[in-house]
Amino acid sequence: MSNRFWLAPALAAVLLTACSGPSADQAARLPILGERDVRPNPNGGPADTIFATAPAFKAVDQAGQPVTNQTFAGRAYITDFFFATCPGICPKMNGALLTVFKPYATDPRVAFVSFTIDPAHDSLLVLNDYAQRLGVTDAARWHFVTTGRSATARDTVYGLAKGFFTAAQPDKAAPGGFAHNGTFALVDDQGHIRGLYDSLNANEVARLQKELPVLLAEIAERHPQATAAK
Repeated sequence: MSNRFWLAPALAAVLLTACSGPSADQAARLPILGERDVRPNPNGGPADTIFATAPAFKAVDQAGQPVTNQTFAGRAYITDFFFATCPGICPKMNGALLTVFKPYATDPRVAFVSFTIDPAHDSLLVLNDYAQRLGVTDAARWHFVTTGRSATARDTVYGLAKGFFTAAQPDKAAPGGFAHNGTFALVDDQGHIRGLYDSLNANEVARLQKELPVLLAEIAERHPQATAAK
């Protein structure tokens, strides 16, 4: 089995949601991906639309610090899923993410988080070594995280991968023993997934580099005082 694969039904749902036509004032904004729930207004006004958010998670990064959704409250973050001994797509995937990271290495408006899909092997020491070899010296800027080493840790991270519209699973026939794809997810300050990008496609990586500033400008509009303070 190839180590690049897609969750077709989930992505189809995302594309159908994203393709609904934006209003004029939303034209310059990125779409909100995932399912949405339209709820009638009990007072007879316009209906309320509730957008899906990224899955909740609890993890620990290479510095031993807890990392949750609240770690990124009020700012954007970018996710991917990898494992330290991956001989296939991971070096190219995280190399591509490194090119996105470098201009924002000291920018507090955006963070990066990479989830290991092999928590049994990827201890905090392993994750720290991986980050250092990649050139990431500040764990507060780019978190390499594990969901723990319990018997359920793998299932937890596989569920998270699905929630971020990517995929991961054990596969003895795949390089390194895991089949996964190289999707980056861009998440906004409210927890909404705003973009999905194929890390193995240079045009998709360039699209992320182009769309990240668009999202940061939108977030700045919502938090003008925080932007002014910086």
